[in-house]
Amino acid sequence: EKASTGSTYSRKASAAGFEDDHVETSQERSEKEALSPTRVTDRIYFMDVGNKQLRTIPPEVFSLEYLEELHMERNQIITIPRDINRLRHMKILYLDRNHIQNICEELGELKCLRSLDLSYNPLSCSSLPVISKLQSLRKLRLYKTNLEEVPVELCECLHHVELLGLSDNNLKCLPKEIVNLTKLKEIYLQKNRFESFPKELCHIANLEIIDVEANGISLIPEEVGFLANLVQLFLAFNNLSSIPPTLQHCQKLAVLDLSHNVLHKLPTGLKNLSAMRVFSLAANSLEKFPAQLCHWPALTHVDLSSTGLHTVPRSFTRLTCVRELDLSQNHLDEIPKGIRTMKSLQVLILDDNEIQEIPMEMKELTNLKCLSLLENRFSIFPKEIFLLESLERLHLGQNKGIKFTSLPEDISKLQNLKELHMENNCLEYLPTAIGSLTHLKILDCRNNLLKELPDSVCQIQGLQKLLIQNNQLSQLPKDLDRLQQLKLLLVDGNPMTDPPIEVCCQGTAAIWEYLQEKRNKKA
Repeated sequence: EKASTGSTYSRKASAAGFEDDHVETSQERSEKEALSPTRVTDRIYFMDVGNKQLRTIPPEVFSLEYLEELHMERNQIITIPRDINRLRHMKILYLDRNHIQNICEELGELKCLRSLDLSYNPLSCSSLPVISKLQSLRKLRLYKTNLEEVPVELCECLHHVELLGLSDNNLKCLPKEIVNLTKLKEIYLQKNRFESFPKELCHIANLEIIDVEANGISLIPEEVGFLANLVQLFLAFNNLSSIPPTLQHCQKLAVLDLSHNVLHKLPTGLKNLSAMRVFSLAANSLEKFPAQLCHWPALTHVDLSSTGLHTVPRSFTRLTCVRELDLSQNHLDEIPKGIRTMKSLQVLILDDNEIQEIPMEMKELTNLKCLSLLENRFSIFPKEIFLLESLERLHLGQNKGIKFTSLPEDISKLQNLKELHMENNCLEYLPTAIGSLTHLKILDCRNNLLKELPDSVCQIQGLQKLLIQNNQLSQLPKDLDRLQQLKLLLVDGNPMTDPPIEVCCQGTAAIWEYLQEKRNKKA
């Protein structure tokens, strides 16, 4: 159900800062365990005919009386046939992303149905009460179905529902009867029209996940403290100017996203949320560093980007479990003192600050895999980086301020490097040592002053992306086509003559052909 929070790291690397702690996306649901039909003797239990351009459910499906799981998503189905009631053993039914408007009464006869997805259909609200007959239902998804209100019948009858997905609708409130869903554990209300946090949710004791991101919420009731089982709370992209102190009573809270609100500080009592693992306060204008974080020993992911910070207290660096830390777009003039103690740190994002040097103590971060220092104020290339031998991703693009004019040969010390981003600098040459980076997959040198590429680039056999647009290159290395894993080569914006521009414009295949023909002629 949960998308990425859009942390800085998620835009730079394959693992987003908070994705590990989010629940499933709507496209990757937990119960979708099988990917091929399951047959036991002559009985078919599973069928996937999703994304087949079907306009109706094939009649043959209804003869499969033992069918338990049916995937019909991403088709062009307009109606659910009345014969659906013949599938009396059906437990999981996906009909999302079709053109269904009305739900037939016979759907309500599927007494074994435990999971139903009708998301992304233009459903008629008048036909929704049929779902209330599905009293074995555990998971109901109605994302983007033009809902303006939740039918009271659903709240009065679906006593076993544990997951309710209602994101991307036009809901302004929830019916008071929703408190009858006493087994509800997860509710998703992202991108609706709520102006205040639905107070009714505070009285559903079993709730573990609440997502009300991207609404217009400006108030959270004090009663939120009643949610003793709450584990994940997503409040990003709202209009919150304060958080109630009672939130400290949610002692199981481990994931809290408050990013993109109008908060200036946090209640002092939140320091008692000792189970907190993932926390984001990005894009809020803080008065000072939120000291409450220093009392959360289990913290692993922190996003304090774009919060106006000038300093980070040394006490924060004592949080030895932090793996991903985003302090980008602040006013820091130095890397936090005592950072050597953050031994678990794997991702450190410090983009858009005023940092001028890297302290020697950084070498003790032996687990650091990603370091991003875009848009800072280094006067020379910080050679201390070469002490970080565990690095896999390095981002040193400089679109403002002093730009790097050279990349030292010592880059060869970073033998684990997979991505090197040096865009928007003033590099005229790359070091020959670049060829020793045998694990390198991405080399980004866009918008520099490169006059040539070293032949050693052709030794990086694992290279998959070579981005060298907008430089001063006139030719490419003669053996560049030997890079058999190269999937993306971008050379536009260079005064190319060898290969000529007209060849380069045709793409990588044409460049390879040119280089091979040239080599054959010489032979």
